[in-house]
Amino acid sequence: MTPLSPAIAQPVVYIIDDDSSMRAALEDLLASVGLTTRAFASTRAFLAEPVMDAPGCLVLDVRMPEQSGMDFHRQMQELGLQLPVVFITGHGDIAMGVTAIKRGAIEFLTKPFRDQDLLDAIQQGLEQDRERRQRDAASAELHERWMLLSEGERNVARLVVQGLLNKQIAAQLNLSEIAVKVRRANAMRKMQVKSLADLVRITEKLEN
Repeated sequence: MTPLSPAIAQPVVYIIDDDSSMRAALEDLLASVGLTTRAFASTRAFLAEPVMDAPGCLVLDVRMPEQSGMDFHRQMQELGLQLPVVFITGHGDIAMGVTAIKRGAIEFLTKPFRDQDLLDAIQQGLEQDRERRQRDAASAELHERWMLLSEGERNVARLVVQGLLNKQIAAQLNLSEIAVKVRRANAMRKMQVKSLADLVRITEKLEN
């Protein structure tokens, strides 16, 4: 099956909480607003299944027997997991919340929390992940276009965006000006740009 594009894939909210009653309550709440959920009793169970190819957000309990939510949040970067995180806890404090936010968490909610506060945080996380996925998709597309260029075309394009004239590029690469013009035109066609300004912007994105 062909994966859905980042723009149209249905979002998924992941829940990791060792309290089965809390998991069930969260699933019911999110289902009531039309959100798809996948719930797990531990971080180990979560890692045993692949993350779906869709915008997502992780609702993560802080205190769990096998691995704490705070420890797992630190581990996520090592694992390449980029899901936005909303912490929920019955045992948190201000210092813990500040630490979680500094590490990139969307929100740190202490139980009992208002349903709307959780829903608002989740929507913020889903929107953040949706935007990240769109940026990643656009970057991947630009990289694919760049790889369509021959090495000679890439060399010319790099010098073009540095502001060199065709004559200067020809001298530096030991080419004729006609060859430079042909490679420059091919590069712009393959990169799907119509102006030097567009080529400069795309090249900057590829380098960042």
